[in-house]
Amino acid sequence: MKIDHAVAPLDLLPAIRRMWDVSAVKIDAIDSSMDRGKGAPVHTVAGRYQPRGWTDWTQGFEFGSAILQFDATGEKRFLDMAIERIRTDMPAHITHFGVHDHGFNQVSTYGNLRRLTGEGRIPEDPWRQDYVDLALRCSGAVQAHRWTDLGNGEGFIHSFNGPHSLFVDTMRTLRALALAHQLGHVMKDEGDRVVPLLGRLLAHARTTARHVVFYGEGRDIYDVPGRTAHEAIFNVTNGAFRCVGTQQGYSGFSTWMRGLSWAICGYAEMLEFVESRDAGEFADFGGKEAAVSMMERAAEATCEFYIAHTALDGIPYWDTGAPGLRDLGDPYGRASDPGNDFEPVDSSAAAIAAQGLLRFGAWRQGRGGDGGRYRQAGLTVLRTLLGEPYLSTDSRHQGLVLHSQYHRPNGWDYVPPDKKIPFGEATMWGDYHMRELALYVQRLAENGPYVTFFGP
Repeated sequence: MKIDHAVAPLDLLPAIRRMWDVSAVKIDAIDSSMDRGKGAPVHTVAGRYQPRGWTDWTQGFEFGSAILQFDATGEKRFLDMAIERIRTDMPAHITHFGVHDHGFNQVSTYGNLRRLTGEGRIPEDPWRQDYVDLALRCSGAVQAHRWTDLGNGEGFIHSFNGPHSLFVDTMRTLRALALAHQLGHVMKDEGDRVVPLLGRLLAHARTTARHVVFYGEGRDIYDVPGRTAHEAIFNVTNGAFRCVGTQQGYSGFSTWMRGLSWAICGYAEMLEFVESRDAGEFADFGGKEAAVSMMERAAEATCEFYIAHTALDGIPYWDTGAPGLRDLGDPYGRASDPGNDFEPVDSSAAAIAAQGLLRFGAWRQGRGGDGGRYRQAGLTVLRTLLGEPYLSTDSRHQGLVLHSQYHRPNGWDYVPPDKKIPFGEATMWGDYHMRELALYVQRLAENGPYVTFFGP
């Protein structure tokens, strides 16, 4: 990536406001056309959002997008739409024991409502607030209950693949445990044993940092500093780590770039959360500074890998090991080319990573460190996403950010008749995270309250 060290949040504000105009049309189009009996919208096919059964993890992004639209523009009808849809469609997600995605579904919906109430953007309603808080408490406990114990206080939230499987994605879903802990929820297990939610959050982050993030220490011959594996696999009988793998990437020994982005954003947000908590809360879990050190190391490594393995405009190709990259010559030495014939880019990875880069930079600067490089990298990526060929301005297309990928190995991404690879489509997580990213930078440009999932 070629980082623009001069671009500022205020420079991007006109384009961000244009994006919200486009976004409103997309939200209305999806809400009016989705057959909810068939499932949540997942990705577009020929410009229209479609469900895709695999795991039910995207509904919160749809309704959360409407909340963010209200947040950014003040258009109350989007808030009303979101509240009604959340009331009718989200309760089943609160107690969904079969997924590792609670931070995606619940924090994007109930979490955003809680944040806006705290900011004074939504009138206080004690009954609604109690409902929202209860939803977040239960969601955090349900997510933490999906636990593989490795012994000695270590373990992880296992993926839908089963108790042997740790996904990198889950770093961003730790937000559910964080909010439940912040709300004072007490999780109990067999025999009334109290299970500390903060303890499980930190243990999961440690296990991910140890086995999914690489640091150039010779773990294997592909140990490039900052790269991530999609999946870590364990022997559940004795708790031993066995190998890395992948579900959506090319190989366990290459880097699926959306997985890397989940790590970047997840660790950056957890650093902000940990920073906000009293040191005494960490006494039973190795101490606050040990947690910060572990997360900072993972965040820095993954941020640097992203910067080194994206096109000059900050957009990544979907996997660093994708075999067609060799046919592109020097894919990281020129601007991204979503129209090539060999390998697709993934704009959703860019939207997720950009927020993580910005947050990590802000956290570093808040501690008196040098975070400018990461901040400017995040702004550089956002500037690219706000323009062609990524922002979808065609009102007939329901997607907001084009050239996003879901599952390349399974062939689930739409390939137009005149193309050889997926092209021109959007995903619900890519669109949602573009809105989160734009709102974050808009607040910076307007000197508004700093946005965090756990505040104010």
